[in-house]
Amino acid sequence: MTKDIRKPVGTTRRNALKTLGLGAGAAAAATSLPMWARYAQAQSSEPIRIGFQLHRTGIGAAYGRWYDRTTQAVVKQINAAGGINGRPVEIVAEDDGTDPKRGAEVIEKFANQSNCDIAYGTLFSHVVIGSAPRAAELKLPYFVVSEGHHVASGMLNRYTLQPGITDVKSQVQAMAPFVAQNLGKKITMIFPDFAFGHDHRDYFTAAIEAQGGEVLAQIAIPPTETSFTKYFPKIPRDTEVIYHVMVGPAVLTFVKELGEFFGPSRPEMFGFIDSLEAVDLASPGLEFLEGTYFWEGNPRYAQANQTSFDKDYRAAVGVDDNGASINDPKDVSTYSHMFGCWETLHVVKAGMEAAGYKTRADAPKLIEAVEAMTDMAASDAHPQGAKWFNGKTHQVFGHQYISRVTDQKLILAHTTSIEDTLYPDEVDYTKQAF
Repeated sequence: MTKDIRKPVGTTRRNALKTLGLGAGAAAAATSLPMWARYAQAQSSEPIRIGFQLHRTGIGAAYGRWYDRTTQAVVKQINAAGGINGRPVEIVAEDDGTDPKRGAEVIEKFANQSNCDIAYGTLFSHVVIGSAPRAAELKLPYFVVSEGHHVASGMLNRYTLQPGITDVKSQVQAMAPFVAQNLGKKITMIFPDFAFGHDHRDYFTAAIEAQGGEVLAQIAIPPTETSFTKYFPKIPRDTEVIYHVMVGPAVLTFVKELGEFFGPSRPEMFGFIDSLEAVDLASPGLEFLEGTYFWEGNPRYAQANQTSFDKDYRAAVGVDDNGASINDPKDVSTYSHMFGCWETLHVVKAGMEAAGYKTRADAPKLIEAVEAMTDMAASDAHPQGAKWFNGKTHQVFGHQYISRVTDQKLILAHTTSIEDTLYPDEVDYTKQAF
């Protein structure tokens, strides 16, 4: 049974008096209510405040814009269904500039000034790493929508969880067999020179070697770089596969210059869609990508086997079958990542309701409730697909998608199993004290 969040039960003095059994005739005595009763009355209508650490500016701005749209859409849906524990959800957004120092300052503001119940939303791994220690110090649950292995590696703390999106280590472990068996075994890697890129460097190198392959060169590029041609002569001549993952506002330039460098005689290419998130595949200069492959966290283009969950999710966040805004076909979404916002907030809702969450004092109960989660079925709450959550490592595992560029669209070529993405635990956060 849900309550009308526009007029929550118990928000009026008359309703409070009825609840206490005092009757309407005692209205004049309302101010004599004991303090606990007046507090409970106010508490029943107090919103759940979620501090949204938003990459509104900086190199993560394209992601931040779509993380924001997705967040607003899921909160609208949650509130329409009665909120969380009968209380409306309120988003308190702060721009972190995609900067670790500002990220930590935003976390402190959520905890000490904005009266937030949790912090949420961060994508870029260096911002997560810079913010998570402060969240733990302030005992503020921190739900990140990143991909770095920093959570599951044990680098962070019990207050930091990643229950809505998979990490790089699980992704590349599932991708490596496909690359080795179908594209080649002599690889050159091109990646951004910060924590996220270093995860790719380390974990894909190990994963491809386990398949009998070899990484010939590892080319790290600053994520704020705007021109890339000077890096490409470092690619060894006997490279069979270019493995590329790039981020930031210059990703289109990166891919175009890569094509110009190789011309018609390119090697095989396997990219992570980060290199082209929010970029139209029909953009001039990308014709050379025809026949190349990309990892996608969630297929941008509606596929022939599209689920009703994906269809409804697209409608809710305002995205068409091509992965662009329904209001502007040139406004391409970050579809491969932003589902993590939708799914994470549904996990938060489920966790708070299981914990009977009321105030920040219940933060440990919330974290324990999420740690107890395991199987997450494909559903309206999890439109990307089924998942399995590891409460010890605070990391979720799910299906991965490999798509092939065909007629300037991404057509699904292979879906991994969840089992393909699993690896041995490296930490048990449940043993850490709150």
